[in-house]
Amino acid sequence: MLKEKIHIVVFGAHVGDAELTTGATLAKHTRAGHKATIVHMTAGEKGNPKMSPEEYAKQKRREAEESARVLNANVRILPYKDAELPVNREVKMTICDLVRELKPDIVITHWKGSWHKDHANTYRNVMEGIFYAGLPAIKRRLPAHGVSRVYFADNWEDPYGFEPQVFVDVTEAFETYVEAISRHEFAKGTFSGFPYIEYYKALAIVRGAIAGFKYAQAFMAPQWARKSRVQYL
Repeated sequence: MLKEKIHIVVFGAHVGDAELTTGATLAKHTRAGHKATIVHMTAGEKGNPKMSPEEYAKQKRREAEESARVLNANVRILPYKDAELPVNREVKMTICDLVRELKPDIVITHWKGSWHKDHANTYRNVMEGIFYAGLPAIKRRLPAHGVSRVYFADNWEDPYGFEPQVFVDVTEAFETYVEAISRHEFAKGTFSGFPYIEYYKALAIVRGAIAGFKYAQAFMAPQWARKSRVQYL
């Protein structure tokens, strides 16, 4: 565990993405006095066939708040539309401004090798937004802030080229994690058709077996930031 107090900011494409892929890691760190913020690019409001996007957006926002409270994390939900997240200067500058405001030490987001358009677009927006945030020559409301570490989350929808390299022991925070992700209706598979909670619980066992822990979450570092095959936070 890191000795200095840090701020971890996770950018997820939809409400639920960040919690499922990083929630145990966030819980582990907030329990130790670190700070965590989850930024949802969209509410994921078009994912429930039984509800209108407007109705489901309200539910997703409640779930995001409830889940964040369990994880002891802050939460932001950006106003972009589910399934329609663009890649443009406006979104990138929104990320830039958020990075400068929140001043994260670590940013976690989606890996680009995804079959989900919103996930791949989140990667592109976040990576360029981080780049702009660190440039003093980019004049915005707040001064430049450089992010020291960037990681990509282990997501079943982002598998192409993903290589787990950083393994976080989340055993002590695992029950909190399960409670947090259980606040999301879609994660229970009631209408999504995919057992998200069971999948990610099993994945934590698999990643833990590789790293020598009971439960672990895995992350990938950018090519330019890799120092070793396996790292431990």
